[in-house]
Amino acid sequence: MSGTIPYYRKDQRHFDGGYRSTEAESKMSQYQSSSRYAASSSRYAASSSRYAAAASSRYAGAASSASSSRYAAAAATSASSSSRGLKVSSHLGLEESRLSPTPKRAKPSYLALDKENQIIGYVVPIFRGSQEFATGLSDTEEARVKETAGYMARRNLFTSGLEMERSEVISRKEAMRESAERISLNKTIHEHGEHFKRMNEDSLMHAPEFVIKPRSHTVWEKQSVRLHCTVTGWPEPKVTWYKNNVAINPLAHPGKYKLESRYSVHSLEIDRCDFDDTAQYHISAMNTQGEESAFASIVVKRFKGEIDESLPTPRHGPVSEYGITFQTHIVDAFGVSFGREGETMSLGSTVIIYPSLHRYQPEIQWYRDDVLLPPSKWTHMHWSGDRATLTLTHLNKEDEGLYTLRVTTKSGYETYSAYVFVRDADAEVEGAPGAPLDVRCLDANKDYIIVTWKQPAIDGGNTILGYFVDRCEVGTTHWHQCNDTPVKFARFPVTSLVEGRSYMFRVRAINKSGMSRPSRASEPVAAMDPADRARMRGTSAPWTGQIIVTEEEPAEGIVPGRPLELQVTEATKNYVVLSWNPPGEKGLEGVMYYVEKCVSGTDSWQRVNTEIPVKSPRFALFDLAEGKSYSFRVRCCNSAGVGEPSDPTEATTVGDKLDIPSAPGKIIPTRNTDTSVVVSWEASSHAKELIGYYIEGSIVGSNVWEPCNNKPVKGTRFICHGLMTGDQYVFRVKAVNAAGISEFSQESEAIEVKAAIASPAPPYGISVLECVRDAMVLAWKQPTFIGGADVTGYFVDYREVVDGVVGDWHEANIKSVSDRAYRVSDLHENRKYQFQVRAANMAGVGIPSMPSNTFLCEEWTIAVPGPPHDLDIREVRSDSLVLLWKPPVYQGRDPVNGFYIDIKEAEAPEEAWRGVNTKAEENKYLKIKHLKEGETYVFRVRAQNKAGVGKTSEVTEPVQAMTKPGTKEIEVEVDDDGVVSLNFECSDITADSKFVWSKDYVEMTESTRLTAETKGNKSKIAFSGLEEEDIGIYSCLVTHTDGASSSYNLSKEELKRLLEISHDHKFPIIPLKTELAVELMEKGKVRFWLQAEKISANGNVEYVFNDNLISQGEKYKMNFDKNTGVIEMVMESLNPEDEGTFTFQLKDGKATNQSSLVLIGDVFKQLQKESEFQRKEWFRKQGPHFIEYLGYEVTPECCVILNCKVGNIKKETSALWYKDGHEIKSDEHLTFTEGVLKLEISQISKKDAGVYEVVLKDDRGKDTSTLNLTDQGFKDLMNEVFSVIANSSTPLKITSTDEGIRMYTFVNYYNDLLQVTWHYKESAISFSDRIKSGVVGDQLWLQITEPTEKDTGKYAIEFHDGKAGLKRTVDLSGQAFDDAYAEFQRLKAAAHAERNRARVAGGLPDVVTIQEGKALNLTCNISGDPVPEVTWLKNDREILSDDHCILKFESGKFASFTITAVNQSDSGKYSILVKNKYGTESGDFTVELTEGTPDLGVTSYMTDAEGNVVFSPNTPKEKMKTSITGTKAKKRKESVAQKPPVEKAEDKEKSTSRKSEKEKTADVSTKEPKASESQHPEDAKENLAEKLPSAECPRGAKHSHT
Repeated sequence: MSGTIPYYRKDQRHFDGGYRSTEAESKMSQYQSSSRYAASSSRYAASSSRYAAAASSRYAGAASSASSSRYAAAAATSASSSSRGLKVSSHLGLEESRLSPTPKRAKPSYLALDKENQIIGYVVPIFRGSQEFATGLSDTEEARVKETAGYMARRNLFTSGLEMERSEVISRKEAMRESAERISLNKTIHEHGEHFKRMNEDSLMHAPEFVIKPRSHTVWEKQSVRLHCTVTGWPEPKVTWYKNNVAINPLAHPGKYKLESRYSVHSLEIDRCDFDDTAQYHISAMNTQGEESAFASIVVKRFKGEIDESLPTPRHGPVSEYGITFQTHIVDAFGVSFGREGETMSLGSTVIIYPSLHRYQPEIQWYRDDVLLPPSKWTHMHWSGDRATLTLTHLNKEDEGLYTLRVTTKSGYETYSAYVFVRDADAEVEGAPGAPLDVRCLDANKDYIIVTWKQPAIDGGNTILGYFVDRCEVGTTHWHQCNDTPVKFARFPVTSLVEGRSYMFRVRAINKSGMSRPSRASEPVAAMDPADRARMRGTSAPWTGQIIVTEEEPAEGIVPGRPLELQVTEATKNYVVLSWNPPGEKGLEGVMYYVEKCVSGTDSWQRVNTEIPVKSPRFALFDLAEGKSYSFRVRCCNSAGVGEPSDPTEATTVGDKLDIPSAPGKIIPTRNTDTSVVVSWEASSHAKELIGYYIEGSIVGSNVWEPCNNKPVKGTRFICHGLMTGDQYVFRVKAVNAAGISEFSQESEAIEVKAAIASPAPPYGISVLECVRDAMVLAWKQPTFIGGADVTGYFVDYREVVDGVVGDWHEANIKSVSDRAYRVSDLHENRKYQFQVRAANMAGVGIPSMPSNTFLCEEWTIAVPGPPHDLDIREVRSDSLVLLWKPPVYQGRDPVNGFYIDIKEAEAPEEAWRGVNTKAEENKYLKIKHLKEGETYVFRVRAQNKAGVGKTSEVTEPVQAMTKPGTKEIEVEVDDDGVVSLNFECSDITADSKFVWSKDYVEMTESTRLTAETKGNKSKIAFSGLEEEDIGIYSCLVTHTDGASSSYNLSKEELKRLLEISHDHKFPIIPLKTELAVELMEKGKVRFWLQAEKISANGNVEYVFNDNLISQGEKYKMNFDKNTGVIEMVMESLNPEDEGTFTFQLKDGKATNQSSLVLIGDVFKQLQKESEFQRKEWFRKQGPHFIEYLGYEVTPECCVILNCKVGNIKKETSALWYKDGHEIKSDEHLTFTEGVLKLEISQISKKDAGVYEVVLKDDRGKDTSTLNLTDQGFKDLMNEVFSVIANSSTPLKITSTDEGIRMYTFVNYYNDLLQVTWHYKESAISFSDRIKSGVVGDQLWLQITEPTEKDTGKYAIEFHDGKAGLKRTVDLSGQAFDDAYAEFQRLKAAAHAERNRARVAGGLPDVVTIQEGKALNLTCNISGDPVPEVTWLKNDREILSDDHCILKFESGKFASFTITAVNQSDSGKYSILVKNKYGTESGDFTVELTEGTPDLGVTSYMTDAEGNVVFSPNTPKEKMKTSITGTKAKKRKESVAQKPPVEKAEDKEKSTSRKSEKEKTADVSTKEPKASESQHPEDAKENLAEKLPSAECPRGAKHSHT
């Protein structure tokens, strides 16, 4: 506390009398002017002097006489001054002469006394260092005094500046010296006191004494209470608090009790009191000298209605443990929530704890209806370090209620509450009731349990017939129905349970529509004796769901005594419940019971449980006759026998003893918020065992009632949430107890859902705007909460402060003032005053504000202006806002000529203030731009006059630069009459909101130039006629909103623009989407058209040609589509007289427009020509016609296809092709499919040049298409063919032959007209015998014979197509040339060897069949260079020439084989082998013998020059019939192996198809037809000659290469 007086510990014995002379006076002045001190009552202020006197007298006995008088004077007057210090300033209203002489030193007291000197409290002083100047004024006070004109005048009047400065320096030096001496003296006193205590400890010891005893309290439930007392004693007493003589342990009840002990002041705080806290409390203080106790009582009272959550919360004193005081804030909290049964709901809030300590864990607790929620399968709690979350995993109606989050730290706790509503889940059967709720088990015993529940709020539209109770044994999932017929009473005894087993129960409701969903299952309960259950509490054995009950082995049986205290505990028309106490003498074994009944008036007792006795001292009887009276008694039994009966009960009539409650009384709804209403009602009269009430609401006129709560509430007041703002509601209530639900109360009066009106909160920020000798002008800020209604005025009170003592409050104004500034008159000059302000609205006058600072009433004489006031912020956007203010009341010596605005971030230090404007602002408003989005700012304003800049205004409240969602701006509209209006719409409007329009931020009163109109959430002002005097800033503010406002700047430029728009609206023009245009239609018709953007059904058009009006007729066809705005005029054709200007004139009300089109000269002629062409085209297309005329295309295969596309054809339509006037007969090349005619020319040549024509005709007409393929046309076609050929060419390749190197490329098709050019190094090649080019099939080649190094370089072939052509290149140099040249040399050598190798040129037969005795002669040709060596073999063995077998080789060419007479030994395989250095070749034949005929001569076989077998001339004719069969085979062996040139794969594939036919002719046939015996020798010779192949590859020969 900044205003507390310095304090020395109570055990100090010596004090400095001059310590408080000036410093204490200043501090007491500040303390008395502070808000906390000023808020104290006048009663407490009046007692301060008595308290000082009491303090002096109380302390005098224990203090030393040396310093007592000086300290007592300081304590009693609080205004004394040291003789060594400075004189007291006259501004404090004190004079030295008024100071009393130094009194005796007195013992300080910490008690606060009332007028009757009764102790009412205590004061806790605090150590504090002195920081004030010796003048006794604080920095701010001294600065304020020095700033006043009076101070300056007095300084100039009585002393010079130099003397004043010297005086101040001397004063400060003296003050610093005095302060240092005082500190030194204090230290000495403290050390002396400590030493004195140690030396005289016994003299200080005394027993504990209660200076202030705790007082008794009576509080409301849920409020907090604090007991406090003051105890003295030495040594320091030990204090213990007790409740009903039981010591209080705060750790056992965390958050419930809070104990504090500071400076001998002890307190006990009890949080959120309940009935259990009603008790006697006492505190015991004990030390070595004795013990003392003090007592106090606390009585907790309960509200009759619902607990009011607005009750004041307990005062949280700063608890500082380990030097840390925590501040807890709950933000981003959960609100009123709505859920449905079966859903999952999470409630969460962000918790901010300052200071933030790492790993500090506050205590987080959740309550429902003030009952602590433990973690369970239904409730999960989570704390993430800064957010507390409660998750309700499976909502049921039991979960409905008021949820409270409580955050407890070492410094106190914070709570936040909100209601959770749970609606019924959708019924499984339409019209079925809601599920019952809150199923509980009561009076559990060995074999029976009473189950209770609460009825649902929803009955499904039909009366609930009753309820079924189900049970389920713990550990199983099977539910068993306990009652066969539904019970209406919400309580039911369940019997026939197995002792020791645990059960769960649930309840279902039924009406005529069907069964409800089951309720939430109850908590498990064991069927056992209550005494056994009590003994088992606290055991740590794991729960198994079953309790095993055992009994001791009985001793010798004793018949039990009579049961005691038999009574009827519950009676309904369905059952009666009896209860009794076990007998006093029951033996040593378990006792069971028999129950007997007797109809009243008879003496016939009938046993009810005849089969099995009951074990529990409880029993439920069913099947009793309703209306009859019965008496009951009970017998005990065991193994020893049945005891005597108990005393019978009084006669009990069977029937419901508990009546259904009556309907609640009058229902009174009151406004609460814009979505809730507070409903109050009169309780049901004479209602017994009332469970609670259900409230229903309905929108007026809907006749649909919805439950407001699904869990009964016990009070007579409930807040119904989730209502629609602005709708009218009526409410009704019904009461509930176990017997049933009452009738509904009468409906309440209709109430509109809107926020309630309350008195406004206190104003704040009271400041002084001007001060004269006897008056002060005050200003203050509007309350933060105005209570839902406009503030109608303010009331100002004042009181005088004399020497820090405040007086009584006086009214400054009897009639309220509407402005937030007021002049308080009739004050006294040079006196101090405090002020308070109250705001008033239609709900009443609010509580007063906190007292202001203490102000001195003296006339201001400063030259600069006073502070501006009443700062207001509007039009807050993400990057700008508008600041308004009012000028200062005190203007200084000269009028105010401008204002300066300062800005800083809200969290920034004072040094961060910076100016917004560098040039003084003349207006009393300013739009501040270039703000940072999301940043929070504060502002202040300073006024300026000629003397300088005055004081700053009060700082505004922090405002965040953020455009709120739904913010709209003022929009300008101009109606059809040219009236300009400004329009503003607000989506957050309330019923009490008003639109306030201003010009230049001055509210506009009635004006003849403006008309204001408001409808719903929209408002507008309309100008009667815009003029220059209307220029300005127009703004609109919506009251009772969160600052909804906007402005519009009507500048000179904007005025000019709006006047133009207004003129256009007064004299409107029909807007056109398109101007008048012309287009040609089908059949060559001419269409003139335009399209208007918007035209009404009353619009009309006039058509004008060359200033003459034209109308509908044969020549002109007009059409006007008013839906689309299309206007058109159609003419069949254009004639020369139609040249001129066409105009369409439009008129729609007062709006007009026209558009013209000029058609003259070349434009007209071109349009006329095009129209005629289109007309002819239309007639042509009435019969068969060409859609696309004759053209051509070239396929990738270089086929030329002539094609055209035709339309409008039919079966009878014929298509004839002509070339140069001659018809082309249809063949496979002529096609006509899908409207396309084609003529294919597969291999085009010059003969195909000509004029082609196609004629379509049928009975409707004919059409002709011609294509000229002569001269240039044919040349263009061939160029297209050449282009395709060129693009199909393969890359240029290199290969070698035995003659040289060859470069070649393949094309898909070669045409003789194709022109190609071979290039060598970019120059055309001149061909010679060595360099040749040619074409073989589809291969184009260039042959270089005997190449040399000079032939290396780049070669290219260029295809000419009449355009750019195509060039393929290859580089014959480097490695490519070396490889090709090496291959050439190899092939050349192989060819030479092939030509000169040894070979058998003539053929030999495979088989020679000859008769024995005949002579055989075979001759063949031999070739080779050098001349080959000839060797003959028989059966692979060499044979030599002899007389029988003559072998000859003549002239190096002819080899003959002769057998003179063939015999059996000559048969076998014979071979001829020829050999030279280039190779070897062989020829084989076989000689077979047959049975001979007479010898007719020698049979000779010879070969001709080609190697064919011939008969010699002397061979007899019949011998020519000799069968020569078989095929010759050759084997050629070469000394030099040479393979033919190998083409690459792609070349081979391309050449395969081209060479296929040639290869077929070159195939070697391995078969030779035999000469038939019937043939003549000449025929056989001819046949042989025809069939034998060439010498290159003789037919029948087999070649063998080695």
